[in-house]
Amino acid sequence: MNPVDQPAPSVPYVDRKRHAWVLSLAVPALVGLGPLLYRAWPQTAMLWLPVIFVYCVAPLIDLALGADTSNPPEDAVPALEADPYYRRVTFALVPLLWGAFVYGAWFCMRTPLTWAGQLAVVMTTGMVGGFCINLGHELGHKKTRLERWLAKIVLAPTFYGHFTIEHNRGHHRDVATFADSASARMGESIWRFVLREMPGAFTRAWQLERERMRNDGLHFWSLHNELIQPALMTIALWTALAAWLGPQVLLFLVPASLWANFQLTSANYVEHYGLLRRTGPDGRVERCEPHHSWNSNHVFSNWAMFHLQRHSDHHAHPARRYQSLRHFEDLPQLPNGYFGMFPVSYFPPLWFALMDKRLVAAVHGDASRINFDPKRRDRLVRRHGLQFPVR
Repeated sequence: MNPVDQPAPSVPYVDRKRHAWVLSLAVPALVGLGPLLYRAWPQTAMLWLPVIFVYCVAPLIDLALGADTSNPPEDAVPALEADPYYRRVTFALVPLLWGAFVYGAWFCMRTPLTWAGQLAVVMTTGMVGGFCINLGHELGHKKTRLERWLAKIVLAPTFYGHFTIEHNRGHHRDVATFADSASARMGESIWRFVLREMPGAFTRAWQLERERMRNDGLHFWSLHNELIQPALMTIALWTALAAWLGPQVLLFLVPASLWANFQLTSANYVEHYGLLRRTGPDGRVERCEPHHSWNSNHVFSNWAMFHLQRHSDHHAHPARRYQSLRHFEDLPQLPNGYFGMFPVSYFPPLWFALMDKRLVAAVHGDASRINFDPKRRDRLVRRHGLQFPVR
């Protein structure tokens, strides 16, 4: 499977999306707009505006703007990836997200709110935490010491510092297989998936880091442990907030962090739903290719999330930076960006009605390319007329 060919440029390549990446700063900043509006117009509805924007307005913007299928020419990619502008955008977002998270905690603790207002601020701050994880994903894949440390720092507010270990060394190895706790199965609802994915992520990270420390001859309980490093940052932040705002702030931090971390669960759910890498006669799993991930080229949400939705190229080529990720033809395509797909996934009958037929079409009816929920496999095979190839 090849990316869309771009004609050889007669002039030096110019990234037309260069300045649009500022949206990756602006959208998380807008999430904090609700509390600011509330201070001017103290109505609970003001606090729900960021939630409405992310889950209702942003999907409509994606539909209106459509898809971007442009790719940079391959001979322009080295210069594009070396351009420090793109790294500076990600660096600038780290303090912005930390500030928004702390502001949410302060606002909720210092402002008399109804229970509906408190829920809105929890969800809003949780969305900020979701952007933290998205940024940690981008930074955590990079090889520079600075970017790896910034990934740990930006993952700390929501106590999800184990993500880079589990994602880089576990999920990328096992993606789109039955063994991967972060790959959803056909017929599996997100509410059953989260019971596998969240504990599975921590367990796999623990096992992977224990193995690394043992191979490096290091004591597990030491500051060399990359599970402990971000965990200490979280403990320091939450302790400081409790000292400043009172211990009751933990009643805010825990649900806000759970909602943030559930945004990662939502992304994992939609990114590989039902897709399977096949195992050959020799017992080896086929190489991860672009068609093992659901892709989305919707413009607005990709700008806001550092091309996370060009997930097919990311998994096939995880070292590529966000600005050079490519569109491929003939891939499993989501009908909307993540902002639109997340709320659909929260209603399993709606999700199955929307996605199961797309999954069947994506694998051309080949049941051997589907990662089934074992309890629903036979029923799904019959319902969709799937066939297993004769070997």
